Amino acid sequence: MHNNYTQIIDWLYKQFPSYQEIGGSAYKPGLENVSHLLKSLGNPHLKTETIHVAGTNGKGSTCSFIASLLTEKGEKVGLFTSPHIFDFKERIRINGTKISEEEVVSFCHLLKEIELPFQPSFFEITFAMAMHHFARNNCTYAIIETGLGGRLDATNVITPQISIITNISLDHQNFLGNTIEAIAAEKAGIIKHKVPVFVAEESSITKEIFVNTAHLNNTQVTFLNPSQKVHQQLASYQQTNLQTALQALVIIDIHPTEQEITSAIIKLYQNTGLFGRFQEINSFPRIIIDASHNEGGIKILLKELQDTPQEKLKFIVGSSGDKDLKKLISTLPSTSEINLCVFKNERSTTYDELSKMASENSAIRKVYKEVNHALNEIVSNTLPDETIVICGSFFLISDINILTGLNYTTRR
Repeated sequence: MHNNYTQIIDWLYKQFPSYQEIGGSAYKPGLENVSHLLKSLGNPHLKTETIHVAGTNGKGSTCSFIASLLTEKGEKVGLFTSPHIFDFKERIRINGTKISEEEVVSFCHLLKEIELPFQPSFFEITFAMAMHHFARNNCTYAIIETGLGGRLDATNVITPQISIITNISLDHQNFLGNTIEAIAAEKAGIIKHKVPVFVAEESSITKEIFVNTAHLNNTQVTFLNPSQKVHQQLASYQQTNLQTALQALVIIDIHPTEQEITSAIIKLYQNTGLFGRFQEINSFPRIIIDASHNEGGIKILLKELQDTPQEKLKFIVGSSGDKDLKKLISTLPSTSEINLCVFKNERSTTYDELSKMASENSAIRKVYKEVNHALNEIVSNTLPDETIVICGSFFLISDINILTGLNYTTRR
């Protein structure tokens, strides 16, 4: 079956190019095609209660907290997120268990038998696969993370119990707009008629947009109350994502107990598969992987690192070619060590482009062609009390040989 699965995944990428593989040219905004596709499958998105989450940063973690909390309450919870890091199946989970290879193959064969008057995008197919999987397995809830934006995102065909918007910062400007206000308007597109809205960031720039959009949809918007209880097991940036999950669930009359909250935190990876968010993968030296890939995400990452002296920080940064890498680098501490790295995905900024950037910026120590080589070399010149941070892209993280275990030797 694994050979069949590998062939099907190859077919998926070749037949329907994905944003993960080729970037912007795969982006097909609009809901008409995905609605048609879902209808041909019996409208599985109408058979499961959903919670919809959009935002620039934190939406994946927020989805995972919601899923883990509901799992601890005994619900059967589907979770749809993107992108995947190691394997396509990560995108579609039920109570932490990935969709099987057999189910991916079966769905794609079913799809091939349907005569569609259009070519669906990779993301539309993946979302349809998720909703089909959740419905077939009688999930009581499905937590749905938007792919890109909100208003025209394929996931916006659902009518959820609640719509959640985590925060707004500049990202994907070529699709969503060049200002915070324009991006907020796109994210606000997930607000539905009489469906409550929860927003995790109360900003003077965006508040009016959310309030007005909610009013037009005859619903109320609630903003995060930041004074809620702090859970010591979590990093500070995750406190906001957990409180977003908890306060949003209260609005739809779901009240996790303290024991359920503690268990949801402890079992977060087990219940959801959340990976690559300020995650320590080695202790001496400390090696942290973080999927932050825009200025807003990097600022959150740096806040988590504020207790580490800047001169003890070493960064390995990789970025897709459509990102503003120079701006991202400019946010890093001036006294830290910065290294750039290419990743295998073809969307990577090229070695030549990174080398040119390094020749123009004395803060950049070295450019690497492969992250595991970079790690081994940098660790060999790193003291046990120093910290290496790998960030800038999910794709860079996915190239790390993390599943085979780490065995790094530090400089003594």
